[in-house]
Amino acid sequence: MNDPFILGGVTLHSRLFIGTGKYGADSLIPAVAEASGAEVITVAMRRVDKGGNEGITTHIPKTMRLLPNTSGARTAEEAVRLARLARAAGCGDWIKIEVISDARHLLPDGYETARATEMLVREGFTVLPYINPDLYVARACVNAGAAAVMPLGAPIGTNRGLRTREMIAILLDDLDVPIIVDAGIGKPSDACQAMEMGAAACLVNTAIASSADPVRMAAAFKAAVEAGRAAWLAGLGAVKAAAEGAEASSPLTGFLR
Repeated sequence: MNDPFILGGVTLHSRLFIGTGKYGADSLIPAVAEASGAEVITVAMRRVDKGGNEGITTHIPKTMRLLPNTSGARTAEEAVRLARLARAAGCGDWIKIEVISDARHLLPDGYETARATEMLVREGFTVLPYINPDLYVARACVNAGAAAVMPLGAPIGTNRGLRTREMIAILLDDLDVPIIVDAGIGKPSDACQAMEMGAAACLVNTAIASSADPVRMAAAFKAAVEAGRAAWLAGLGAVKAAAEGAEASSPLTGFLR
Protein backbone atom coordinates (compact mmCIF):
# COMPACT_ATOMS: atom_id res chain seq x y z
CA MET A 1 0.00 0.00 0.00
CA ASN A 2 1.47 3.36 -1.07
CA ASP A 3 4.62 1.48 -2.01
CA PRO A 4 4.65 1.40 -5.82
CA PHE A 5 7.34 -0.48 -7.68
CA ILE A 6 8.51 1.47 -10.74
CA LEU A 7 10.23 -0.67 -13.34
CA GLY A 8 11.08 0.52 -16.82
CA GLY A 9 8.90 3.57 -16.30
CA VAL A 10 5.88 1.41 -15.41
CA THR A 11 4.28 1.52 -11.96
CA LEU A 12 3.51 -1.92 -10.51
CA HIS A 13 1.64 -2.65 -7.31
CA SER A 14 2.51 -6.33 -7.00
CA ARG A 15 6.09 -7.40 -6.32
CA LEU A 16 5.46 -11.02 -7.24
CA PHE A 17 6.18 -12.09 -10.82
CA ILE A 18 4.99 -15.50 -11.99
CA GLY A 19 5.80 -17.85 -14.85
CA THR A 20 3.93 -20.07 -17.28
CA GLY A 21 5.95 -23.28 -17.29
CA LYS A 22 5.45 -26.73 -15.72
CA TYR A 23 1.72 -26.51 -15.02
CA GLY A 24 -0.24 -29.72 -15.37
CA ALA A 25 -2.57 -27.76 -17.63
CA ASP A 26 -2.13 -24.26 -19.03
CA SER A 27 -5.78 -23.65 -18.21
CA LEU A 28 -4.71 -23.22 -14.56
CA ILE A 29 -2.81 -20.03 -15.37
CA PRO A 30 -5.75 -17.55 -15.12
CA ALA A 31 -6.72 -18.77 -11.64
CA VAL A 32 -3.09 -18.79 -10.51
CA ALA A 33 -2.62 -15.27 -11.84
CA GLU A 34 -5.66 -14.01 -9.99
CA ALA A 35 -4.67 -15.67 -6.71
CA SER A 36 -1.10 -14.36 -6.94
CA GLY A 37 -2.10 -10.78 -7.61
CA ALA A 38 0.85 -10.65 -10.03
CA GLU A 39 0.88 -8.07 -12.80
CA VAL A 40 3.89 -9.46 -14.69
CA ILE A 41 4.16 -12.93 -16.18
CA THR A 42 7.09 -14.44 -18.02
CA VAL A 43 6.77 -16.74 -21.01
CA ALA A 44 9.37 -18.44 -23.16
CA MET A 45 9.33 -17.17 -26.72
CA ARG A 46 9.49 -20.73 -28.03
CA ARG A 47 6.07 -21.34 -26.41
CA VAL A 48 4.36 -18.35 -27.97
CA ASP A 49 1.87 -19.37 -30.66
CA LYS A 50 2.20 -16.79 -33.40
CA GLY A 51 -1.11 -17.93 -34.87
CA GLY A 52 -2.96 -16.95 -31.71
CA ASN A 53 -5.03 -20.14 -31.53
CA GLU A 54 -4.22 -22.54 -28.73
CA GLY A 55 -0.84 -21.13 -27.68
CA ILE A 56 0.17 -20.29 -24.16
CA THR A 57 -0.70 -16.61 -24.59
CA THR A 58 -4.41 -17.46 -24.89
CA HIS A 59 -4.34 -18.44 -21.20
CA ILE A 60 -2.62 -15.29 -19.96
CA PRO A 61 -5.00 -12.60 -18.67
CA LYS A 62 -5.00 -9.56 -20.93
CA THR A 63 -4.46 -7.30 -17.93
CA MET A 64 -1.00 -8.75 -17.28
CA ARG A 65 2.26 -7.40 -18.65
CA LEU A 66 4.17 -9.96 -20.66
CA LEU A 67 7.81 -10.53 -19.86
CA PRO A 68 9.04 -12.75 -22.71
CA ASN A 69 12.23 -14.64 -21.93
CA THR A 70 14.95 -15.91 -24.21
CA SER A 71 15.02 -19.43 -22.78
CA GLY A 72 16.95 -21.70 -25.14
CA ALA A 73 19.42 -19.04 -26.23
CA ARG A 74 23.06 -20.13 -26.00
CA THR A 75 24.67 -16.91 -27.22
CA ALA A 76 24.00 -13.20 -27.07
CA GLU A 77 23.08 -13.22 -30.75
CA GLU A 78 20.44 -15.92 -30.21
CA ALA A 79 18.99 -13.98 -27.28
CA VAL A 80 18.78 -10.82 -29.36
CA ARG A 81 17.03 -12.70 -32.15
CA LEU A 82 14.42 -14.08 -29.71
CA ALA A 83 13.87 -10.61 -28.23
CA ARG A 84 13.23 -9.19 -31.67
CA LEU A 85 10.79 -12.01 -32.41
CA ALA A 86 8.97 -11.21 -29.17
CA ARG A 87 8.60 -7.58 -30.15
CA ALA A 88 7.42 -8.54 -33.65
CA ALA A 89 4.87 -10.95 -32.15
CA GLY A 90 3.31 -8.12 -30.16
CA CYS A 91 4.76 -9.09 -26.77
CA GLY A 92 6.07 -5.61 -26.06
CA ASP A 93 9.50 -4.21 -25.26
CA TRP A 94 10.19 -5.90 -21.95
CA ILE A 95 12.55 -8.85 -22.20
CA LYS A 96 14.09 -11.22 -19.68
CA ILE A 97 17.50 -12.26 -20.96
CA GLU A 98 18.41 -15.90 -20.40
CA VAL A 99 21.62 -17.11 -22.04
CA ILE A 100 22.49 -20.64 -20.96
CA SER A 101 25.06 -22.68 -22.84
CA ASP A 102 25.59 -25.28 -20.08
CA ALA A 103 22.97 -28.00 -20.48
CA ARG A 104 23.85 -29.78 -17.23
CA HIS A 105 23.72 -27.11 -14.53
CA LEU A 106 21.63 -24.56 -16.47
CA LEU A 107 23.65 -21.66 -15.08
CA PRO A 108 23.49 -18.36 -16.96
CA ASP A 109 26.48 -17.24 -19.02
CA GLY A 110 27.35 -13.85 -17.55
CA TYR A 111 29.53 -12.64 -20.41
CA GLU A 112 26.95 -13.41 -23.12
CA THR A 113 24.14 -12.07 -20.94
CA ALA A 114 25.89 -8.71 -20.52
CA ARG A 115 26.55 -8.54 -24.28
CA ALA A 116 22.92 -9.25 -25.09
CA THR A 117 21.81 -6.64 -22.55
CA GLU A 118 23.96 -3.97 -24.16
CA MET A 119 22.70 -4.77 -27.67
CA LEU A 120 19.03 -4.80 -26.71
CA VAL A 121 19.16 -1.63 -24.60
CA ARG A 122 20.43 0.12 -27.72
CA GLU A 123 17.32 -1.09 -29.53
CA GLY A 124 14.99 0.36 -26.91
CA PHE A 125 14.14 -2.76 -24.92
CA THR A 126 13.57 -2.77 -21.17
CA VAL A 127 16.06 -5.49 -20.32
CA LEU A 128 15.96 -7.69 -17.22
CA PRO A 129 18.95 -10.05 -17.27
CA TYR A 130 18.88 -13.37 -15.41
CA ILE A 131 22.30 -13.86 -13.82
CA ASN A 132 24.35 -15.66 -11.24
CA PRO A 133 24.63 -13.33 -8.22
CA ASP A 134 28.06 -12.21 -9.37
CA LEU A 135 28.82 -8.57 -8.58
CA TYR A 136 30.96 -7.98 -11.66
CA VAL A 137 28.40 -9.49 -14.05
CA ALA A 138 25.67 -7.49 -12.35
CA ARG A 139 27.68 -4.28 -12.70
CA ALA A 140 28.32 -5.01 -16.37
CA CYS A 141 24.58 -5.45 -16.97
CA VAL A 142 23.74 -2.26 -15.07
CA ASN A 143 26.39 -0.33 -16.98
CA ALA A 144 24.89 -1.68 -20.20
CA GLY A 145 21.52 -0.19 -19.21
CA ALA A 146 19.61 -3.05 -17.55
CA ALA A 147 16.41 -1.89 -15.84
CA ALA A 148 16.95 -4.49 -13.09
CA VAL A 149 19.00 -7.60 -12.48
CA MET A 150 17.55 -11.02 -11.67
CA PRO A 151 19.99 -13.14 -9.65
CA LEU A 152 19.19 -16.77 -8.97
CA GLY A 153 18.49 -17.94 -5.45
CA ALA A 154 19.44 -21.51 -6.36
CA PRO A 155 19.81 -23.44 -9.63
CA ILE A 156 16.70 -23.04 -11.78
CA GLY A 157 13.82 -25.40 -11.08
CA THR A 158 15.35 -26.87 -7.90
CA ASN A 159 13.08 -25.31 -5.25
CA ARG A 160 16.13 -25.23 -2.94
CA GLY A 161 15.59 -21.72 -1.63
CA LEU A 162 18.02 -18.87 -1.03
CA ARG A 163 21.31 -20.76 -1.34
CA THR A 164 22.98 -17.60 -2.67
CA ARG A 165 21.71 -15.34 0.11
CA GLU A 166 25.10 -13.78 0.97
CA MET A 167 25.87 -13.02 -2.68
CA ILE A 168 22.46 -11.45 -3.21
CA ALA A 169 23.07 -9.30 -0.13
CA ILE A 170 26.20 -7.92 -1.80
CA LEU A 171 24.20 -6.97 -4.90
CA LEU A 172 21.58 -5.28 -2.75
CA ASP A 173 24.26 -3.26 -1.02
CA ASP A 174 26.15 -2.28 -4.17
CA LEU A 175 23.63 -1.70 -6.96
CA ASP A 176 21.15 1.11 -7.49
CA VAL A 177 18.77 -0.85 -9.75
CA PRO A 178 16.00 -3.18 -8.51
CA ILE A 179 17.05 -6.70 -7.58
CA ILE A 180 14.45 -9.31 -8.54
CA VAL A 181 15.27 -12.70 -7.05
CA ASP A 182 14.63 -15.36 -9.65
CA ALA A 183 15.04 -19.16 -9.76
CA GLY A 184 15.29 -21.68 -6.97
CA ILE A 185 12.75 -20.15 -4.58
CA GLY A 186 10.90 -23.16 -3.22
CA LYS A 187 8.68 -21.96 -0.38
CA PRO A 188 6.76 -18.80 0.46
CA SER A 189 9.16 -18.32 3.39
CA ASP A 190 12.06 -18.14 0.90
CA ALA A 191 10.33 -15.31 -0.94
CA CYS A 192 9.57 -13.58 2.35
CA GLN A 193 13.26 -13.74 3.33
CA ALA A 194 14.33 -12.29 -0.02
CA MET A 195 11.93 -9.40 0.43
CA GLU A 196 13.05 -8.86 4.05
CA MET A 197 16.59 -8.45 2.71
CA GLY A 198 15.44 -5.60 0.47
CA ALA A 199 14.80 -7.35 -2.84
CA ALA A 200 12.44 -5.36 -5.04
CA ALA A 201 10.49 -8.42 -6.19
CA CYS A 202 10.56 -12.19 -6.64
CA LEU A 203 9.82 -14.31 -9.68
CA VAL A 204 8.33 -17.69 -8.81
CA ASN A 205 7.37 -20.44 -11.23
CA THR A 206 8.32 -24.01 -10.31
CA ALA A 207 7.37 -23.71 -6.64
CA ILE A 208 3.83 -22.72 -7.62
CA ALA A 209 3.39 -24.89 -10.70
CA SER A 210 4.75 -28.08 -9.09
CA SER A 211 2.71 -27.80 -5.90
CA ALA A 212 -0.34 -29.97 -5.23
CA ASP A 213 -2.59 -26.89 -5.32
CA PRO A 214 -1.03 -24.18 -7.52
CA VAL A 215 -3.83 -21.67 -6.95
CA ARG A 216 -3.57 -21.86 -3.17
CA MET A 217 0.23 -21.79 -3.38
CA ALA A 218 0.07 -18.66 -5.54
CA ALA A 219 -2.00 -16.97 -2.84
CA ALA A 220 0.54 -18.07 -0.22
CA PHE A 221 3.39 -16.52 -2.20
CA LYS A 222 1.40 -13.31 -2.59
CA ALA A 223 1.03 -13.04 1.17
CA ALA A 224 4.68 -13.93 1.77
CA VAL A 225 6.02 -11.30 -0.62
CA GLU A 226 3.77 -8.66 0.89
CA ALA A 227 4.80 -9.63 4.43
CA GLY A 228 8.50 -9.55 3.56
CA ARG A 229 8.21 -6.16 1.93
CA ALA A 230 6.28 -4.76 4.89
CA ALA A 231 8.96 -6.07 7.27
CA TRP A 232 11.73 -4.44 5.24
CA LEU A 233 9.88 -1.13 5.18
CA ALA A 234 9.29 -1.33 8.93
CA GLY A 235 12.95 -2.08 9.65
CA LEU A 236 13.94 -5.38 11.19
CA GLY A 237 14.83 -5.40 14.88
CA ALA A 238 18.45 -5.63 15.97
CA VAL A 239 19.92 -9.11 16.39
CA LYS A 240 21.98 -9.71 19.52
CA ALA A 241 24.88 -12.12 19.70
CA ALA A 242 24.44 -15.07 22.07
CA ALA A 243 27.38 -13.86 24.17
CA GLU A 244 25.49 -10.65 24.96
CA GLY A 245 22.85 -12.58 26.89
CA ALA A 246 19.07 -12.34 26.78
CA GLU A 247 17.00 -9.22 27.38
CA ALA A 248 13.45 -9.15 28.68
CA SER A 249 10.80 -7.38 26.67
CA SER A 250 9.48 -5.71 29.80
CA PRO A 251 11.52 -4.43 32.79
CA LEU A 252 11.74 -6.98 35.60
CA THR A 253 13.01 -4.81 38.45
CA GLY A 254 10.41 -3.65 40.93
CA PHE A 255 7.45 -5.37 39.33
CA LEU A 256 6.38 -7.06 42.60
CA ARG A 257 5.92 -3.66 44.18
